[in-house]
Order: sequence, then C-alpha cells, then structure tokens
Amino acid sequence: MKKTNLVIVLTAGYLLCQIIADVTASKMVDLFGIYVPAAVFIYALTFTLRDVVHKQLGKGGAVFMVITAGVVNVLMAAYFMMTTALKPAPFWLNQEAYQMILGVVPRVVGASIIAEMVSELLDTELYHRMMHLKPWARVLGSNAISLPIDSLLFVTIAFLGTMPIPALLAVILGQIAVKAAITVISIPLIYTVPERPMTAGAADTAAVGCGLK
Repeated sequence: MKKTNLVIVLTAGYLLCQIIADVTASKMVDLFGIYVPAAVFIYALTFTLRDVVHKQLGKGGAVFMVITAGVVNVLMAAYFMMTTALKPAPFWLNQEAYQMILGVVPRVVGASIIAEMVSELLDTELYHRMMHLKPWARVLGSNAISLPIDSLLFVTIAFLGTMPIPALLAVILGQIAVKAAITVISIPLIYTVPERPMTAGAADTAAVGCGLK
C-alpha cells in the first residue's frame, strides 16, 4: 500500500474510533462485574493507532491528527446540540428518546476532548522520547502513563454527579484494566508500518532518553 493511502486509512480509522467512542460513551455496561462505558473497547485502540501514525509520520503528524480529532469532536457535539434543539415534526414521536441519547453527548464529548488532548498529546511526547526502545516497548511504556490519565479525566468530567463516588472510582479502575488489555492485544498493529527514518532532532531526543546526552 502506498504511503499516502496508508496514512489516509490510519487517520480515518483513528477519527472513526473517536466518533464512535463519543456516541457510545454515555452507556455503562457490565463486563463480567466490571462497569465501564461502552466506548472503552474501541477508544483504547486510538492510542495504538496514534502510535502507528507516529511511527509513520513522526511527532508532528501525530500531534496534527490528535488536534484534528478534537476539532471533529467539537463540530459533532455542536451538530448534535443543534439537531436536539430543533422543533420536531408533529408526527415524529421520538424526541424524548433522541434527546435522552444524544442530549448527553455534548458533556461526554467535552470530557472526551479534554481527556484526549491531555492524554494523547502526553502519549505522543512519551512515545517520541522512547524512540530508542523497541516498538512494542514504546506502545506499552507510553500507554502505561497516558491511559490511566485519560480514564481519570474522562470518567470524572463525564460522569461526576451522575453516580456515587465509589461507583465512579470503580468505573475508572475498570476502564484502566480493559484499556490495558486491549493495548496488549493491539500491539501487533505497530508492526503493520515500517519504521520512519530518524531525523537529527529525533535522534537527539532518543539519545536524551538513553541518557547519552
């Protein structure tokens, strides 16, 4: 596959995961006694996809994709708010159901944007500083720090006040556990693209990470 086509596929996959996660995050599910938002299964993939894009396009490309996803999420939330506020046709009787599902999305999207920007930009920086390591080690190392931060920010902002604190903490811990498992399963994705030639700047960063500078 040509590099341009590969980048399009990876970016589209990343944005798709982000959008699906935002729409499905308002539902809490019982996963063998662990309570997590339904979005956790697909959202966890965004971190590994971001690492794959970073491997192919470098830090700048990864940062641009993360920011683009944030803009897309804002536009989606604004559109949902507009369509929810529009007066329904007199023969359409599903306004309450529509509002119940999509009416909470703006808060969830807001939580997602904040958590995404903080955790995924942090993940980008950590991955960049781990370029001296094997690809699988970069994924595990960067995700081990960014994923818990993402879970803490997202669950707190999206659901604080809607459930008891013990339940909120259980959801945060459940998210971290599920995301960690999905990260391990998704590691082979990092080997689907070739290593990007290291620039002088990246080499310096890697040297710092190794303690050589």
